[in-house]
Amino acid sequence: MRLAAAELSATSACINMLSYTVKKEEDGLLLRTLLRERLGLSHRALVELKAREDGILLNGQRVTVRAVLRENDRIQLHTEDTREDVNEAILPLPLPVSVLYEDEDICLAEKPSGMPTHPSYRHREDTLANALAYYYRGRPFVFRAITRLDRETDGLTLLALHKTAAHALSLSLQRGEIRKEYWALVHGKTPAQGEIRKKIRREGASVIKRCTVPDEEEGDEALTRFYTFGEKGGISLVRVFPETGRTHQIRVHMASLGHPLLGDTMYGAPSGVFPRVALHAARLSFPHPTTGEPLSFLSPLAPDMQEAAEALGFSLEAFSAFCKE
Repeated sequence: MRLAAAELSATSACINMLSYTVKKEEDGLLLRTLLRERLGLSHRALVELKAREDGILLNGQRVTVRAVLRENDRIQLHTEDTREDVNEAILPLPLPVSVLYEDEDICLAEKPSGMPTHPSYRHREDTLANALAYYYRGRPFVFRAITRLDRETDGLTLLALHKTAAHALSLSLQRGEIRKEYWALVHGKTPAQGEIRKKIRREGASVIKRCTVPDEEEGDEALTRFYTFGEKGGISLVRVFPETGRTHQIRVHMASLGHPLLGDTMYGAPSGVFPRVALHAARLSFPHPTTGEPLSFLSPLAPDMQEAAEALGFSLEAFSAFCKE
């Protein structure tokens, strides 16, 4: 169940206590029921909170989750990470990254193209995780990316700064409450608008590459919508809205229509036209994980995509107006 605005609030950025006031219709509920069904906490999150002396407080007192609630009772949850939570393998490194917005619960980072989101065997010291571990140095920092971008894709990435926010945002993601908008340059003249509903799965034995498959075959359901701003020189500038979050979804779906993204040689684009996949995570809209307030953030096109669009003859001022429709 989605939280209404201002139902849950952070009381301190330093202490990281989240506060909730019991409503009239919740009078008589067990604390456990409210935490699981109303606030959406997982079993693991409850176990961790119960293990802390100040993990779960009812009217300032430590209680068991079997406590019976009364209207206007005040519940406080401790969400601060400890050194034991930190992944020491993620080295804090001064890498280029911009933080568009942050509070005690979330961070909106603008990931540059060429930077992986997560560390891997071949990328241990050049990731967004390394950059933000450095940005938040001096405090226990756990990298919790709610939205993830491919290495070559640039733009907005949403992170939770504590466990409770991470769980709330994960639930929002599952419910389709986190809306994503991408901007892309693609080959060919695309229709004015379109809907792509095609299953996606791994291609053969590849760990990375994906493909679309017929409805009768096994695969993950995927839905993408797009709106075309215009076409210049055989290249279209489009707004893309992935309704599901499959790996390489936009790249695979657009390629399946015969419109691979510029630079996306993995999915059929010619080489030498653009040095990377021309995909920008432009907008994120979602309910704040603790207040429920609807938020929306916009990131401008990266310089390389701006230059490519303008070189083709697109008016970025007109495109900006188009994106407000």
